[in-house]
Amino acid sequence: MSKITLNVVTKGTGSAVAPLFPFLDLKAQFEQIKAEVLEAITRTLHSQRFILGPEVEQFEAEVGRYVGSPHAISCASGSDALLLALMALGVGPGDEVITTPFTFIASASCIARLGAKPIFADIDPETYNLDPADVERVIGKKCRAMIPVHLYGLPAAMPRLLEIAKQNGTAVIEDAAQALGSEYNGSKVGNMGNIGCFSFFPSKNLGGAGDGGLMTTHDPDMADRLRVLRAHGSRRKYHCDLLGINSRLDALQAAILRVKLPYLEKWTEKRQQNADRYRALFREFGLEKRVILPKAPGGLRHVYNQFVVRVQQRDGLRSHLQRFGIPTEIYYPEPLHLQPAFAYLGYNKGDFPHAEAACQEVLALPIYPELEEHHQIAVVSAVADFYESH
Repeated sequence: MSKITLNVVTKGTGSAVAPLFPFLDLKAQFEQIKAEVLEAITRTLHSQRFILGPEVEQFEAEVGRYVGSPHAISCASGSDALLLALMALGVGPGDEVITTPFTFIASASCIARLGAKPIFADIDPETYNLDPADVERVIGKKCRAMIPVHLYGLPAAMPRLLEIAKQNGTAVIEDAAQALGSEYNGSKVGNMGNIGCFSFFPSKNLGGAGDGGLMTTHDPDMADRLRVLRAHGSRRKYHCDLLGINSRLDALQAAILRVKLPYLEKWTEKRQQNADRYRALFREFGLEKRVILPKAPGGLRHVYNQFVVRVQQRDGLRSHLQRFGIPTEIYYPEPLHLQPAFAYLGYNKGDFPHAEAACQEVLALPIYPELEEHHQIAVVSAVADFYESH
């Protein structure tokens, strides 16, 4: 395939670059379902039931069926889902919880907020998920739980992690914030550990019109505890059984998400098709040795919440793409163990070399379902242009 013609795009008379297309086009998604969304909002406004209630209950049941979990408990955000999961397990001061340093801060801040100690383990450099061998290296007698993250929409190595957890009497909380619908050998994520945690932040593959989260579990007693904890620790008005928090999903968010959930499989298939097209384009442009593409090992269903490549000269490439109006993002530019918020843990540069290297080399390309073929050709053509000149 021959390259398309690329022109530097500028906005006005300044040097700001106007993207040729967005990194994530939520407006395009909205236009497809606008009538249904507005009807759902109007229905909720007429009901005047804004906190929990029927919309939330129905959404919980629908997500539970989709994931394959008998209990789904919504909350105010994916970050709160992780926090509530740890609270329900009784994690507190003196406890240790293992997670990855290559993730969004919520995966670890929830541990510290309860007075427990985050223990980091390095990642598998091919999948970017927790490396079970390094988990075995760092797990200790004080470990109460581990939080594997299904990063970018690819399941973590759950069978091995669950085996390690069982051997050490450790609970497993799945951080599936980016991975609703992904599967490990036919089992959907959020359905394998003790508790699964999801986010409905607008940029997620199932995103609301604001924050939202959800927890799944097969344990009815755990489900009851999570429901109580999300509502101030109360089962009945003005009577608190536990010390909980205020973290309830708004009915308006539930109504909007109920509209979107039936479209999720179609949107996921479009993301997967776009991922396949990227792979074909990178081959056609002869970039296989320049660009390391995301892995999708056999038996694992990748939902491509992000399409993340790995490259040398990442920052130079990103600046080059920006000059041609190609939007990109970096997930994540700094590992958690080197961030000031976790300096008290005493980690140093070099402690987790795979995570640190990934932070210098990963680059996320647009992958949303409405992305058009000519947009992807423009992306890959601009990447090829950079490496031809460097």
